Amino acid sequence: MTSDLLRLTVLGSATPYASVDNPCSGYLVSSGGTRVWVDAGSGTLAQLQRHVRLDELDAIWISHLHADHSADLLTTYYALLYADVQRAAPVPLYGPPGIADRLARFLTNTATRSPVESAFDVHELEDGQQARVGALTVTSRAVAHGMPAFAARFEAEGRSLVYSGDTAPCANLTQLAEGCDVLLCEADSDRVPDGDERVHHTPEDAGDTAGAARAGRLIVTHVGRSLTPRQAVARASARFGGPVDHAAPGAAFPVG
Repeated sequence: MTSDLLRLTVLGSATPYASVDNPCSGYLVSSGGTRVWVDAGSGTLAQLQRHVRLDELDAIWISHLHADHSADLLTTYYALLYADVQRAAPVPLYGPPGIADRLARFLTNTATRSPVESAFDVHELEDGQQARVGALTVTSRAVAHGMPAFAARFEAEGRSLVYSGDTAPCANLTQLAEGCDVLLCEADSDRVPDGDERVHHTPEDAGDTAGAARAGRLIVTHVGRSLTPRQAVARASARFGGPVDHAAPGAAFPVG
């Protein structure tokens, strides 16, 4: 995949567990030969390898540490250190604070801590952090998910893609998505919960966030089990005047 265009490829979008034909959350963001694996939910490592080998990957970016967004980091660790993958250096891993110790607690089986940092060059995310990964500029903002969680804006050659991660509607996400070409936004909730802390978007919320941010296009993802993708797209479209699509597994979207 060597196109200079900024491109989003959906590896999976199921929640909270993988379906027969749809892994959990995971995406490949690419531009100009730069390839970033964004969220590593269950089943996405297999799909990632349809497009890029682990030794060709430029970075991994993880929105938060729920298993449906991060579980495949565990087998990626084995692939990087104990299999047939040969890299000159650990793969850069951008993730919430504590991500290395969280992985090590699962991977360590003896008194000696597993060498997570030998597989991953860990960069803990902070609100407003900006990183340069090859042709991509990646800006991360803290969002509202009841735990450390982040959204990201990927920019290259004047094009921009924003990924919400998992979050309730919040000012940081709207600001991050301001004027973006594509907003990839979760739509997990069928309705606004009564009295409980909000941690997800409804499809209507996704449409409102896209409209408030003046996004060019909305792609709904992480659609909850009580909704069909068609329902989520229809409900989001009622609140957003631009194009609305669903992040179907295997779909690829040029950005800009």
